[in-house]
Amino acid sequence: MEIVVERKGQIHGEDVYIYTLKNDHGLQLTCTNFGCTVTEMITPDKNGTLENIVLGFDDVQDYLQDQPYFGSIIGRVAGRIANAEFTLDGAQYKLPANEGKHHLHGGIQGFDKKIWQSETIEEENKVGVRFSYTSPAGEEGYPGELEIFVTYYLTNDNQWEFFCRATTDQQT
Repeated sequence: MEIVVERKGQIHGEDVYIYTLKNDHGLQLTCTNFGCTVTEMITPDKNGTLENIVLGFDDVQDYLQDQPYFGSIIGRVAGRIANAEFTLDGAQYKLPANEGKHHLHGGIQGFDKKIWQSETIEEENKVGVRFSYTSPAGEEGYPGELEIFVTYYLTNDNQWEFFCRATTDQQT
């Protein structure tokens, strides 16, 4: 099993890395710390030919453009918030509108547009990368500080394991 790490330049003044996780059977998962985006999954077809089965872009810079969130972690909300506002515990919150008058998938600079901290993981029979991001209170209009962790593993059993955990200091 192997992890290949490649620096791909900078976005927003921060380093962007590509991580390629490889198992002993030819399966590969490639992702980046820009939005925790999965950019490629190489897997054998029924004839054993290795093919990429992920829809995405070849260049990380293309993810900066308006794109349909290919392979990215989105948030704080997945979906639309009508009229870009909501009420929580009696307080009204106004969010930036990024789909007409509505708020979509966490806003203008949602999790898919953030550079996440990252670390590689090597364990028996699996390799991975763990991403973390702290969304400060008020980011994109949301209350509470949110700390989120996303981990991708590739196992020698030809499995992709995905884990996501978040904690916040108040209702959000």
